[in-house]
Amino acid sequence: MVKIVANGNEISILNKDSDYISLTDIAKYKNTDNPADIIKNWLRNRNTLEFLGTWEKMNNPNFKLVEFDGFRSQAGLNSFIMTPKKWIENTGAVGIKSSSGRYGGTYAHSDIAFEFASWISPEFKLYIIQDYQRLKQEEAYKNQIDWQVNRYISKLNYSIHTDAIKERLITPKLTKQQIRFTYANEADLLNVALYGMTAKEFKETYPDKKGNLRDNSTIEQLLIMNNLQTLNAEMIKNNIPSSKRLESLNKIALEQLSILQKNNQKALQQLKQLK
Repeated sequence: MVKIVANGNEISILNKDSDYISLTDIAKYKNTDNPADIIKNWLRNRNTLEFLGTWEKMNNPNFKLVEFDGFRSQAGLNSFIMTPKKWIENTGAVGIKSSSGRYGGTYAHSDIAFEFASWISPEFKLYIIQDYQRLKQEEAYKNQIDWQVNRYISKLNYSIHTDAIKERLITPKLTKQQIRFTYANEADLLNVALYGMTAKEFKETYPDKKGNLRDNSTIEQLLIMNNLQTLNAEMIKNNIPSSKRLESLNKIALEQLSILQKNNQKALQQLKQLK
């Protein structure tokens, strides 16, 4: 969970595939003691339901249109009451999430949260957007630096890999073409172990992608590739056949990827608790 500060007001953000911003924190700008009432009043507004319905239809294939139409026809009536839980459970909405507990409260996709902030205060919305943009810029910069560092380490580690190939697999009898093939073949062994495809297959499958396979890798993939290069170098020195090495490296890659994914899931467990 991260926080932004809008004009002195802390607002929590949960992130999985998209950012979900705390409507509860935004509502406290209007009513510190009863933010839930502010959210309910917003939800019973016809314009709000129209906006939410349109968002869900654009982003949620499982959105229940019949139930939505029923709510829309009642919106604006004095007797009409809407809560986040009622909206979610009856329509299958995914744009708003609500839960109790340590990280409890009502959260909404950033598109919806900004709309709610406009209803609260156009001025306050601008403060929210301003600090949210700062957060996104910082995250983008950090991700870029992390990727560049891992890519650089991967290139450094590759020398360990090529030295092992030169020492164990390159013989004086090989022609220049055979030597190039040997290096390329070992590089592709790592590619297949981690990505499931060779460099050539990547180019054929994604002709519009710039750079090579590793240039298009995630930080996690680069981290695993660093490990695979070192492990493969050791296996080459131990004269393990390529077929056995590929099998072992693929298994290791899958195990490490699973570990990294689990760690990411733990970091995002707050969002998973939301219903």
